[in-house]
Amino acid sequence: RFIACPQLARTVQRCLQGGASPSPQPVLLECAPGPGILTRTLLNAGVRVVALESNSAFLPNLQSLENSLDGQLKVIYGDFFRLDPLVIGTVKPPAMCSDKLFETMGVAAVPWRADVPVKIFGILPQKKERNTLWRLLFALYECSSIYRYGRVELNIFISEKEYKVLTAKPGEARAYQALSVLCQVGCEIQLLHMEPWSSFVTNLKNGGLAVPKSRWLPNDHLCLVRLTPQQNLFTGGLKPTNSAIFIFMVKQCLAKPRSRLTDRLNSWSLDNEGKLLRELEIPKNAETRNLYPEDYRRLFEALQNSNMFTETWFHDEVLESIRNIN
Repeated sequence: RFIACPQLARTVQRCLQGGASPSPQPVLLECAPGPGILTRTLLNAGVRVVALESNSAFLPNLQSLENSLDGQLKVIYGDFFRLDPLVIGTVKPPAMCSDKLFETMGVAAVPWRADVPVKIFGILPQKKERNTLWRLLFALYECSSIYRYGRVELNIFISEKEYKVLTAKPGEARAYQALSVLCQVGCEIQLLHMEPWSSFVTNLKNGGLAVPKSRWLPNDHLCLVRLTPQQNLFTGGLKPTNSAIFIFMVKQCLAKPRSRLTDRLNSWSLDNEGKLLRELEIPKNAETRNLYPEDYRRLFEALQNSNMFTETWFHDEVLESIRNIN
């Protein structure tokens, strides 16, 4: 959560006002507002805010602020990072379903190519940062959860090391991963701001900062990153219905980044892989870590056209991979 840092709050306000929006005063969903430091700054700027708070200790003050305004602030008890839990039966608060949340916010679904219907601001839980990013990416590609309502814009603080992974390019050996490819294909990524860890409540009992350790990548800041889903994501052969196969393909290729792409294609029993790579202008000796994100998308669409991914065994492995991630 934020500490009492008005300068940081004003910086965040300027960043959020600069994003794509369908109207001069878009709905902004603020996750875990806590004492409401940023909330008040946004309200003073004329932004309509929906505050989603999971800690009941902060609710009375937020609700008092809500009652003092004329509909500009709506406070909801819930946890954004526990949306649409994989449970059978009644969902117990603060977990909640996205359809209930969007209904309460008064936000209707729009076509994928329409403007951004809502902005979301929050800080990713550090202990579950990587898992949360994976869940959001699966939802994005499958147009499920919050993405059933359109190209929802995320403005989230993530650790510097994860930001480096999301934006990594081929050649950055330790950073370039499946997550890099999938995020860059699926989203426009903008770095809005970098803030030292000391601006956040991350203190340990001994007085030190609870900064996650990173051996290979820098991690001196939290990075405010805007993830806007690509408007043309589903204009080619990639669709919500086959996106899980695309995710699985990328994960398989980059599980061993030094392996040759031809070896991976041969393991999938693909005939004429040399011809396919020539058509895609990919060197025959290319390693999987050498391909750019758009190369993976072109490869996937070419394999779709070849009917490669109609094999039953491939679908079985995809389903098993999805179960493991969930």
